[in-house]
Amino acid sequence: MNFDEIITEVQSVSLKIMGGFNPTPKDQAPENCRTLLLIGPDEPNFWHQFKNSLEIQDGKSNPMDRWSERVISALATKIEAKPIFPFQGPPYAPFYQWALRTGQMHISPIRLLVHNQTGLFVSFRGALALENKIQLPKPLSSPCIACAAPCISACPASAFDAGIYDVQACQSHISTLDTERCFDKGCVARRICPVNKDHFRSSEQSSFHMRAFLSSAFHKRGL
Repeated sequence: MNFDEIITEVQSVSLKIMGGFNPTPKDQAPENCRTLLLIGPDEPNFWHQFKNSLEIQDGKSNPMDRWSERVISALATKIEAKPIFPFQGPPYAPFYQWALRTGQMHISPIRLLVHNQTGLFVSFRGALALENKIQLPKPLSSPCIACAAPCISACPASAFDAGIYDVQACQSHISTLDTERCFDKGCVARRICPVNKDHFRSSEQSSFHMRAFLSSAFHKRGL
């Protein structure tokens, strides 16, 4: 199966290939993996499919992780790949390092990953490890190179002022001070990225992610 055929299969379940690369031994990819593809939401289609799933309706915990495991595992079987998930561990797979290896995602001025198509809205639902080597798109330059970086000063909690992401400051702001600007609409710093101009994420989806993010502050679980 070639790259275009895999793209079609991934999109059929409202997901997208965020990037891929051909691993070397130092990349900590699964044994015999010659192509690694990182899988993220194909928005807004992703949310429409997920919110009608059994996982979100059964009232059990971690519905998005369970949906991702079910859907991506089935997809992996179909294309003869091994599924990998960022929420399974320890040890946890190095998704951040893998993202940088793709050449489609880069380190932004606020240290979060930035994607050449989705901007600062970068998330992974899983990865697919294939034993055959597939020709992939060429690496791209970071969209931040010629950007004025409005993301640096956009955060109302000043969570990026120290040059690293202050998760506690962000969570404290959202849970005590901000019930609309960040919670209902999603992270201001992410939304202001110029690359996001054609990227759509509904308020319903943003609120879902923010609830999970705040829950992690109290239950010590990870996206």
